[in-house]
Amino acid sequence: MCYRYVVVTAEPPIEVRRRAGKSGRKAGFTEAGVWETVGGGWRQLHGNFSDLGFSVEWHDFQTTRNLDWSRSFHPGSIEICLNILGNGEVKTQKRELILGPSTGGFYFQTLPRLSALRNGGERHQFITIELAPVFLRQYLAASDEGLHPRLKSFLGGKNISEVSEPIHLESEQQQMVASLQHPPVHVGGRRLWYQAKALEIAAAVLYQPVLREELFCDRQKRLSQERVQKVIAILKENLSEPPPLEEIGRRVGCSHFYLSRIFTQAMGKTISAQLRDLRMERAAALLRDGRMNVTEVALEVGYSSLSHFSTAFHQEFGCCPGLYPMATIVQRNAKSLRS
Repeated sequence: MCYRYVVVTAEPPIEVRRRAGKSGRKAGFTEAGVWETVGGGWRQLHGNFSDLGFSVEWHDFQTTRNLDWSRSFHPGSIEICLNILGNGEVKTQKRELILGPSTGGFYFQTLPRLSALRNGGERHQFITIELAPVFLRQYLAASDEGLHPRLKSFLGGKNISEVSEPIHLESEQQQMVASLQHPPVHVGGRRLWYQAKALEIAAAVLYQPVLREELFCDRQKRLSQERVQKVIAILKENLSEPPPLEEIGRRVGCSHFYLSRIFTQAMGKTISAQLRDLRMERAAALLRDGRMNVTEVALEVGYSSLSHFSTAFHQEFGCCPGLYPMATIVQRNAKSLRS
């Protein structure tokens, strides 16, 4: 998977400022002042908070300084963040939601306002889903079994500000982030599709497991998913020198034979194939950044052979790594088109 990003500039393009000013917000509130500083790194994928009650937005940017993104939070909205890259935080006076890579959570504000920062010097990629209470009340109620307790008072009309605990994004949720940017439906069906996806994400994030005895099969499924996510995290942290499979199994708490089986069942690919995909994604990001040459990138992601790296990269993205920064959109999206 490959994404475009921008580095913060002092003066964003006029086109971006115009688009931000026409985001459909009610008079008196606009996100333009926040996202102007990241240029084209903010994009509304679908929705309109005022008219439809929901808005789905994509963010992909790099900033040299800490960014106060609390000013983008729509007053009176519940916002869900699915965070892919970068580190950030959202705070009340008593609690904080820490967002790291592959995590998510929700937050809402009336009074007092939330505070929120995105770390400077990092690349940030995340999806936000803004939900108006009047929209949500059509589909959920404060009495719903398993609804997060911090939402009950808000839906009941109390003026409070709250944040959730961070959750780890499962593979299905991470894949959904990619699909939200490329909806697999015709233009006329996108409103219905995006609304369904917004509700699907809300159902996954705003509800908690009901405290009752967990069935054995459900427990095994949950443990398998947790182990799979731990494996992916270990691989991301050790792209150049991944630990042996036996060591990975020891870290996640099961035999490497069993781990290989459940990983393939959950992800549809082997652990070695997952490592290759992660290496290619990292290599693509480094090449886009432009501060390393092809040989340095190959070594950085764990390839000692430049020819093996070039072959794997071409298979993944449809062009050789040396030409990747100048590749066409079709070539750079080769992986998405194949999947």
